[in-house]
Amino acid sequence: MAPIPITIVTGFLGSGKTTLILNLIPQLPQTYQIALLKNEFGDVAIDSQLAASAAISGVQELLNGCICCNLVGQLGDALETLRKDVSPDRIIIETSGSAFPATLAMEVNRLGRETGCYVLDGVVVVIDVENWKGYEDTSYTAKMQQKYTDLIVFNKWELVDERRYDDCLDRVGDLELQIANVKSDKGRVDQSLLLGLDSALAKDGDSVHGGYSKDRPHHDHSDDHQTEVEVLSLNLVSEGDTPKSVNVDSLETFLLSAPKDEVYRIKALVSASHPLASSNGDVDESAGPSGGIAKYILNWAFGRWTFSHINAILPAPTHVASSPTTEIAQSPKHETILRMTIVLARGEATKWKARIEKGGMVEQEGEGGFLMVDRVV
Repeated sequence: MAPIPITIVTGFLGSGKTTLILNLIPQLPQTYQIALLKNEFGDVAIDSQLAASAAISGVQELLNGCICCNLVGQLGDALETLRKDVSPDRIIIETSGSAFPATLAMEVNRLGRETGCYVLDGVVVVIDVENWKGYEDTSYTAKMQQKYTDLIVFNKWELVDERRYDDCLDRVGDLELQIANVKSDKGRVDQSLLLGLDSALAKDGDSVHGGYSKDRPHHDHSDDHQTEVEVLSLNLVSEGDTPKSVNVDSLETFLLSAPKDEVYRIKALVSASHPLASSNGDVDESAGPSGGIAKYILNWAFGRWTFSHINAILPAPTHVASSPTTEIAQSPKHETILRMTIVLARGEATKWKARIEKGGMVEQEGEGGFLMVDRVV
């Protein structure tokens, strides 16, 4: 059974973590189940909304102080209770009291290695722009701790002037680290940025492309709100009667070379001719011996990635407007061997679209293959 992905959402009390989660839920498939582990008493009204959500299949609370200071035993027991009792598609750990989530991330990684039941998907830090005073500690140790942060979400920036927001950016810069950051839209951030692709989301063809579509906007932004990310959608189509594979060496080179301050997330369904290794060297052995074509979920997040084997047929691309290339992709003699979404920092899509189209990054093993690259946001 595939390990349960874990997303850590941290930030000080009142920064907007629970609101972020509430705004995430409507973006997920109706059958998708989240379990929540939290260590604070939040706003009663907001927590009541969370408890009433059908998407929340279970809640565990560790309320005797900072979760990062009470890890040994407690975290493992809480995660195991959620795993056995509710079998969630994902666990979100919502924690306050620590600006540096390294200890918690390391403990999740340890539990994942020892049990095989969990995998750390991402660490999100929510900052209240209106009230945040910056990091009190900018020492070498603090910088090492903050390296475990994947994404900073600036919340409540609409309530202050531009100078105050710039000041927060400067305070983050005090750590001299390249950390992806976005503004929320009144507490909302697109799920494609917050969450990686897992087996439950992969069952929903739309989720492979994060719900983005050239013909169906992913979110109704107001005129004065510019999206914080740009998105590319890739489809690699093979030709012929025999199953084909992606060029694994080219794909791995691409994953290694993608800078995490430009590329935030890469999600894909991939056909491959031999087992694929995650960034930590682990190989999902459930695909069986090499020699045949197997399907994998690729989940790349801020410089690290996992490949998970799935028994599934890659759905045909449906997001592309009617064109000769669409007819090729949907022809019975052609097979989609890769569907990929790349979530990029603002201003990066044009450059990366040109790089990918130039070749050498995403291609079919051997000769042939037709790659379609569309910018959808």
